[in-house]
Amino acid sequence: MADNVSSAGPKSTFEAYRAEGDMLFKQQEFKKALESYNQAMELRNDDRNCLVARSRCYLQMGDTINALADAEASMRDEPSFFKGLLCKADALYFQGEFEMALVFYHRGNKLRPEQHEFRLGIQKCQEAIDNSVGSPDKVKLKKDGDLSYFYKPQKEEAERKKKQQQMRPGRRIGTPLKKTATPVSGDKDKTIKQLLGSLYADREYLEKLLKEEGAKERKTKTSQAIHNLALHGLLYLDTRTDFWRQQKPMYARKRDRDLQQAKLAKKGNADPVKYTLMKLREIDDYHTRGKYKEVLKETAQTMKLVNSWSEEEVANKQEVTATLHSSAGNAYLELGDFDNALNEHQKDLQIARELENEELESRAMDNLGRVYARVGKFSEAIDVWEKKIARKSGMQDLEAAWVYHELGRCYFETEEIEKAREYGEKSYSHAQSADDEVWQLHSSVLLAQAQAKLGDLETAVESFERALDYAKLQEDSDAVKAIKKALKEVNARIATRANDGDAEQEKDDTYRDDFQEANEEELEEEEEETEESGEEGKKRKRKNTKDR
Repeated sequence: MADNVSSAGPKSTFEAYRAEGDMLFKQQEFKKALESYNQAMELRNDDRNCLVARSRCYLQMGDTINALADAEASMRDEPSFFKGLLCKADALYFQGEFEMALVFYHRGNKLRPEQHEFRLGIQKCQEAIDNSVGSPDKVKLKKDGDLSYFYKPQKEEAERKKKQQQMRPGRRIGTPLKKTATPVSGDKDKTIKQLLGSLYADREYLEKLLKEEGAKERKTKTSQAIHNLALHGLLYLDTRTDFWRQQKPMYARKRDRDLQQAKLAKKGNADPVKYTLMKLREIDDYHTRGKYKEVLKETAQTMKLVNSWSEEEVANKQEVTATLHSSAGNAYLELGDFDNALNEHQKDLQIARELENEELESRAMDNLGRVYARVGKFSEAIDVWEKKIARKSGMQDLEAAWVYHELGRCYFETEEIEKAREYGEKSYSHAQSADDEVWQLHSSVLLAQAQAKLGDLETAVESFERALDYAKLQEDSDAVKAIKKALKEVNARIATRANDGDAEQEKDDTYRDDFQEANEEELEEEEEETEESGEEGKKRKRKNTKDR
């Protein structure tokens, strides 16, 4: 399909191919999605968002090499592009390069701490490293300098690479493989069954097939090919089993986390830093799942514990306290308890100013503005957000798009429409720079509403139509419906204005016709009078001539 496009030229637009790829990706038609992304890239080969989408597609297909290449290409012009960082980290993780993946997850989390994918990546990488290398507590060196523990991972890595080398697609099927299937013990077999899940039945079939083919003399090319294919399959499944054993399934993570928590509680929370980080991850997880009452419960318990520790035990105690106030405030906001939400975010802001921490202060002001806007105190929200803009230098495009949109929305609610349009334009500009379709949609709607309110109806139609395209691209049916309704209303106003103009013109034409008709009648009367006066003059002239 891609070859046909290359020879005959693209048949559609870049946006259409990319949208088609996104739709197919959601439907898990990864091969077809890849074809659509390839066609889109032929039209615009430097589009970083399309590179990220194709990287994710490659990752779903198990092609980590191309996934990594596309992720790195998306960051060529902007190394801090967070979507590319996430894709690169994911690709490295699925290649088994846990240490390198951890580096990029940390880098992304530093740039975009609100993205929970980076925090999850950090957690699973750390667990995978612990599972493959082991906990430092378990490393016990003998007095004579036994370093075998440290050489073990290197040996395992060499064996893993050897397996991958044997499994390369370029290897000829007819070449005999020396390795044979090894029996597994009952406990190990149970573990493999848990890790492979539905693939375990395939493994059993391949083992059975391998034994049957091994019993034969394998003199024919067909039997040799079957034997090698079965062995390739087993090697692949063994490689994935090793990977999943290091990665750990979710149920195992939860179990270990619970055990760790119980252990810390039993020891009187001997490691405050580790315990605090664990509790913060749990609170964040509750937020993600919408369990706001659990958030409040955990923040209260953790706050009490943190306050009992000294600055020596937890170096960033104040920052942790501020984060807990912020989490509690967001939970109260979602539960509709606005007074407590306001109180928690004001405490967060106070600590941030005491620490002179610009990032914490910016976060607290964002949240305060959200609370004010939610309760309808738009002037207070405007005051907070404009102070944030004045104090914080060098906002990222995505953050600026959000802040300017919220400011514009508040000005719109307070009937300061010209200001709303101004901030709507700023929001759209930053959303374009960030290449974020969600905020391009929101800012376009705000702009259109402000333009319609100011009477600039034709421009409003253009903004609404642009917003409609973004809504369709995101498959947001509610937004599509609302925008279509707004478009209909604006077009109706344009039609009414046009009809009113025609009626006024018709009125003017009627008045002009009446005026002209009246003038013509007056002129006729004057001409008749003139003619009558002329006849009388002639009669008087003839009489005078006779008298003489």
